[in-house]
Amino acid sequence: MTVTRARHCPTNRGAHRRGSAPARRRIFALLVGLATLAATVVVTAVVPTPVTVASAATGKAVPSYWLVASDGGVFAFGGLASLGSMGGQHLNKPIVGMAATSDGQGYWLDASDGGIFAFGDAHFYGSMGGTPLNQPVVSMAATPDGKGYWLVASDGGIFAFGDAPFYGSMGGVPLNQPVVGMATTKDGGGYWLVASDGGIFAFGDATFHGSTGSLTLNKPIVGMGL
Repeated sequence: MTVTRARHCPTNRGAHRRGSAPARRRIFALLVGLATLAATVVVTAVVPTPVTVASAATGKAVPSYWLVASDGGVFAFGGLASLGSMGGQHLNKPIVGMAATSDGQGYWLDASDGGIFAFGDAHFYGSMGGTPLNQPVVSMAATPDGKGYWLVASDGGIFAFGDAPFYGSMGGVPLNQPVVGMATTKDGGGYWLVASDGGIFAFGDATFHGSTGSLTLNKPIVGMGL
């Protein structure tokens, strides 16, 4: 939205500086509308790209990333472009995660029903959309070569697609708290799952380095990263 400042005009010196009542009401309504719009955008994931973008002003490499909202809207920063989104389109379930391809030229969005939406050079390798799940999907991660991905559900169940190997899961195992996120090792040979109490579950070549599973937290854990 572009706001244009009114130029000073000598013939308006006698005008009421606070503006007319209808004008004030219009401005108030506009502010309320913007506040309502901001309140409805719930960002569910932040995905940094594996590449950097050169700043046109300085020529230096600058960090870059995408944000995804629960309605599938994608917001690009650091010189990146949005490669597409589900914003404004009907979704069966909200978007809960995002993963980028290895070259930073594409990304996947995943919904809580396991639906996958691919954009840019990200390919669709399958999904759980339309398949009954014991618990909703809460996060996803991509393989290093971008030719596959994993989905994880809140009960610790893992769903592997493309060239993503299955290394194990917590599906069917009683958990103290639900799983809320996952991260993969750099070589794609393993992954970690994290629960809302900070419990960590390591599979494949992922090493257990500790957790907050036995600690009292002020607030629950909501994600993890490397």
